[in-house]
Order: sequence, then C-alpha cells, then structure tokens
Amino acid sequence: MPEGFTIANFRHVANGLQEGQFAIGERKRAKGLADLDPIYKRLLDEPVTATLRLIGPDGRVSMTPMWFDCEGDKILVNTASHRAKCEWIRRSPQLTLLLVNPQNPYHWVQIKCTVEKELREWEAGGDHVSRQLDRIWTKYTGQPGPYGLRDPKIDEKRVLFVCRINRIATFGVP
Repeated sequence: MPEGFTIANFRHVANGLQEGQFAIGERKRAKGLADLDPIYKRLLDEPVTATLRLIGPDGRVSMTPMWFDCEGDKILVNTASHRAKCEWIRRSPQLTLLLVNPQNPYHWVQIKCTVEKELREWEAGGDHVSRQLDRIWTKYTGQPGPYGLRDPKIDEKRVLFVCRINRIATFGVP
C-alpha cells in the first residue's frame, strides 16, 4: 500500500456559482497532514467537535459527537473502555470523522481512517493514553489537566485508538 493518503477537494460556491459545483474538483496525493491546506488543517487543530461515524452491532451507521486529536499524521480517538462504541470500533475498525466549522457549516473536513493500534490505559504505555486525554481536555475546555469527566461510580479506564488516515475530503472556506 502506498504511503500517505488522498485529499479530495470538493468544489464549493463560496466565491460564486461554478460548473460542476459540489462535485470533487481536485484530488491530490498527500504524504501527511502537512499537505492539507491550512484552512482545513485549522479544523483539526482547533477545538472543533468531531462527529464519529462507526458501524454498530446491527450493521447500521452510528454517529456520535466527540472530542478528537491528531498526533503527527495519526488520528486519535480516546474513549472509555466500558462504552459500547469501544467494542464497535474493535469489530469494525474503519472510522469516519466529520469536522464542521461551528461558524460556517459549509466549511468542513471529512477524514476516513483505519485503526492501526489500540492502547489501553491499564497496560504498559498506558500513561500515553492518560496524557493524551489530559491534552484534549485542555484543548476543548481551556482548563489544565487532569481530565475532569471520569465516571465517579466506576474505576473508569480509557482506550486510545491510533488511526491511519486513508482519505480526506474538504469543502468550503471559513
């Protein structure tokens, strides 16, 4: 399999009507996220809530809003180990995230990715899972770590899914 991924830029009407609008206008091969236009990369860097699409046990699409992160050219999905979506991701490790600009719903990035590895907070290397959780806590709330939403009734443990990007689609301007 070749390195990198494809970026498909959809034609949009932000600067007026155009022939073939809303169709893919350009496809390019990217070596990594550094090749993503900064107007789209900012949606990954800013605290934009992602909609995670995965396949549930009935074979139907399930979508959930959640915090997310990226590290290098990997997408990181951190969830509590007891949640149903954790097992759903294990069963069907092809995920799609949609990040929509909260100020302009016609400016978005879609990321299709595949889980490469799973890190568990309670195993060797689990401190990375906790640090990443604290980092997104700060990114999304502006508060210093540690993460403040662990379920107090259980000994909540976290799982971090590290994902390889397969394809990105972009649309619109800020």
